[in-house]
Amino acid sequence: MKATVYFIDDKVHAAYRKIAESRRSEDRELVAMLGRAFDAIERNAFAGTQIPKRLIPREYHQRYDPIAALWKVDMAGGWRLIYMVAGDVDGTVQVGIIEWFDHGEYERRFGY
Repeated sequence: MKATVYFIDDKVHAAYRKIAESRRSEDRELVAMLGRAFDAIERNAFAGTQIPKRLIPREYHQRYDPIAALWKVDMAGGWRLIYMVAGDVDGTVQVGIIEWFDHGEYERRFGY
């Protein structure tokens, strides 16, 4: 199912712009990984792995309520992209990018 990908808020969008403008090789690599993930999600909004509702952090419910379902995309180097399927507009699924982080931060955020 085709999807339109957007950043859930200005803070997330600013973080993406910052790494996209960076000259550091690590940032360029991360931007490339995010681009591939965004492309996969645009082709299929449900391309990621659904996170069980009981594991959705309280912070997400407070900031982005309502969250019916949360998804993640596992990327190279232990990076994770977190997104939510926000709804359907004219037959196109809307996908909100919430954040991305390395494996350690992912484990802290989700309490593993």
